Amino acid sequence: MTEHNKENDKNEEKQVILKESEYLKLKEGSEKAADFADKILRLQAEFDNARKRIEREKQDFIKFANEGIILELLNILDDLERTVSLAEAQKQDPEAFLKGVEMILAHLYEMLKEYGVKPLEAQGKIFDPHCHEALMQIEDKELPEHTVVEELQKGYLLNDRVIRTSKVKVSKKQ
Repeated sequence: MTEHNKENDKNEEKQVILKESEYLKLKEGSEKAADFADKILRLQAEFDNARKRIEREKQDFIKFANEGIILELLNILDDLERTVSLAEAQKQDPEAFLKGVEMILAHLYEMLKEYGVKPLEAQGKIFDPHCHEALMQIEDKELPEHTVVEELQKGYLLNDRVIRTSKVKVSKKQ
């Protein structure tokens, strides 16, 4: 065979003879494959849209998640502003001012409790590095070593997880 004939064979499309039933099966399979490809593309688009929508909703949730607690804090802020205004207007009654501040503190503690926040107990406890941060050590023969002698700043738990450690003074032996 000459090289020219080989090239003609490559360029010519081969014909295959099939029974009509086999041809119809192949045609049906081809149509099904095209339908499946179309469905896959549509599902991918739906999935992409759902993913984008969920991401937007997540961003909105993060943006406004603290709205409830902020509204309650604003009420407490209003109470503090009223107490300060009254104290400035009536300059002679420090006991009423103190009473007002104590009521606001109680309201704040109650609100924090509703959100799962509670203070860590530190005074008199054995030092725990997960809950306490030792700022100072003092020598004390009467207390067991590593006992919290004084709480300098309160620590807090949020749903039983430490969110702020207590700043403390700790005892040590001589």
